[in-house]
Amino acid sequence: MEIDNSFGPIDIAISGLRVQGEQMKVISSNIANARTSDAGKGEPYRRLEATFKSDGDFGGVKLDKIVTDMSDFLKVLDPGNPLADEGGYVAMPNVSLPVEMMNLNIATRMYQANIAVLKRYQQMLETTLELLR
Repeated sequence: MEIDNSFGPIDIAISGLRVQGEQMKVISSNIANARTSDAGKGEPYRRLEATFKSDGDFGGVKLDKIVTDMSDFLKVLDPGNPLADEGGYVAMPNVSLPVEMMNLNIATRMYQANIAVLKRYQQMLETTLELLR
């Protein structure tokens, strides 16, 4: 008898844990740089987004790539800032802290859900072993 372990509940939950961990890192980077008006190359920090894709036919997920949000920068009036343009406006990152906090909350909840799956699976295995004794 051969047991096929490809994408069992543990593999699916662990893949979810991995990608949500990466998602939280990307969101944390966005939050940390929300006020970085010069991230190098003469422009403010650009928001990053993690994209995911399916990992096989039966479930699981993996990080596809981290893409840069190319939406417009916010303009803030600050004539005394050395980075201000002729009109006194400074380009600020395209990061919205409320949106990032909501995304972080969602990623945290997904992470917790995958941990709950692992705990339930462990309980099932322990119960099965108890029944076999």
